[in-house]
Amino acid sequence: MTNIDHLRGGQPLNTARTVNHTKTATTNTPSTTAIEPQHDAVSLSSQGKAVGQIHQQLAAETSFDAAKVAEIKQAIANGSYTIDADKLANNIIKFEDELNDL
Repeated sequence: MTNIDHLRGGQPLNTARTVNHTKTATTNTPSTTAIEPQHDAVSLSSQGKAVGQIHQQLAAETSFDAAKVAEIKQAIANGSYTIDADKLANNIIKFEDELNDL
C-alpha cells in the first residue's frame, strides 16, 4: 500500500505554523497583544475535483438492477440458472487487466 510520502513525491511534509502577533499601545494602559485569527485553506487539484464529481454521479445512480437480481434469484431457486464458465473466465481476466492498468 502506498504511504503519504510516495503520494507527495518523497518530499517531507512541512508542519511549521506561523502566527501573526501585533502589539498596540494606548496612552493610559500598558501594551497589549492582539492575536489575529488564523485561517486555514484547502485547495483540491483538478484530479481531486474530478474524483468528487464521479463520486457524486455514482451516488445518484442506482447500484444494481433489482429486476435482474430477482430474475437470477428465481432461476437459482428453480434450478434453471446456468453458468457460462468461458464467459466468467474471460470477464475475470478482463477485470484483472483493468486493475493492472491502474
